[in-house]
Amino acid sequence: MSPTPLHHPIPDTQSERDERHLAIQQVGVKRVRFPLQLKLGAQMQGTVGEWSLDVALPAEKKGTHMSRFVAWLEAGADLAFDAALLRARHVDMLNLLGAVSGRSEVSFTFFIKKRAPVSGIESRLDHQARWIVETDAQGHTRLWQEVAVPVKSLCPCSKEISDYGAHNQRSLVTIRAELLGDDLPFAQQVRFAEESASSELWPLLKRADEKWVTERAYENPRFVEDLVREVALRLNKEPRIGHYRVEVENFESIHAHSAFAVIER
Repeated sequence: MSPTPLHHPIPDTQSERDERHLAIQQVGVKRVRFPLQLKLGAQMQGTVGEWSLDVALPAEKKGTHMSRFVAWLEAGADLAFDAALLRARHVDMLNLLGAVSGRSEVSFTFFIKKRAPVSGIESRLDHQARWIVETDAQGHTRLWQEVAVPVKSLCPCSKEISDYGAHNQRSLVTIRAELLGDDLPFAQQVRFAEESASSELWPLLKRADEKWVTERAYENPRFVEDLVREVALRLNKEPRIGHYRVEVENFESIHAHSAFAVIER
């Protein structure tokens, strides 16, 4: 009979003490792609999230437990995320890692179903979005909600100087807003951008819709400066938002470069 093997404990090197006396502000994992269930109002929507997760490491600790970040993702795999749940799960992550401060960030695509302005035909428009939750060394937690919204802008100068027509382009409005609560729907954040533009966009349009969009934009010309200011004015009236950053990029139709503008509060 073979002798019973001795079971020796596996050393936990990462938990050893470090004598270099250097704290690390951020250590973790990034570009982790993982299935993500979104709770968008009363609807659920499946997507793929790209996660970046980190914690601060005290000077006396040698390393963090990298596998626990992925274990944290696995523990929430069947949950439907909104901003409130992510905030709560972020606290769970810090506890799991034994950390005081850290950051959870996830980027993803979601879709909004839209009806064309005249025909009423339905189609889905994709938006790029991001949540960022940060907890500092004092234990203060902030949550940011970001969305990038494609819109249409028509140049006021071109309209003024031309005998007919005016150049116009697609613009991208990116709104990163600090949520003072957890109840600002993505759809509302999207509307801040769409209502500020020369016209909003639809994935699927009939000829009558194209006519409406063209004429709508012509009657609502916007410089990139106009567009960023209009969005900021709407955000200033929203009590659920604290700090924010709005960036507008115009993919110019008569230049090889883009024009952009940024407002921060």
